[in-house]
Amino acid sequence: MPDAPRQSLTRRTVQHVAAAPWFAKIAPRIVPPLDKALHRLSGGRFLLGEAVVPGLVLTTTGAVSGLPRSVPLACLPEPHGSWIVVGSNFGRDRHPAWSGNLLEHPEAEVRFRGRTVPVTARLLDGAEREEVWSRLLKTWPVYARYADRVERELRVFRLIPRS
Repeated sequence: MPDAPRQSLTRRTVQHVAAAPWFAKIAPRIVPPLDKALHRLSGGRFLLGEAVVPGLVLTTTGAVSGLPRSVPLACLPEPHGSWIVVGSNFGRDRHPAWSGNLLEHPEAEVRFRGRTVPVTARLLDGAEREEVWSRLLKTWPVYARYADRVERELRVFRLIPRS
């Protein structure tokens, strides 16, 4: 099978699995630790999910502990150098801890393709969120399934590089 159809089949298969409710129960215990290990072993250049969607490692300051907290996330890189991330929490009922950390401490750090960038997070809402949401769904359509499954609005953040 040529590479393009194989990649398309892989992407569709991963999307199907990622959208399944059972995946939300096991993924948080499996995917982040695997991603962190692969990221560390590759010198910050690769994440497991990057086979289907771009990814980064976000380091926030814990809202309660004040300690650094790192989490691998799918992202939407933007042409002007910022990144969009979604607090989907694999379609589970609660917001992910990292999104609460950003609300409390918007200064954070992104590790993307081997480089580290200090960022400021901004929660998107209204028309700006809607415009970004449509682009996010083109990159990772599974977000729509996550949003349908929960009663909360998924938090969408723009991570803007600081100078």
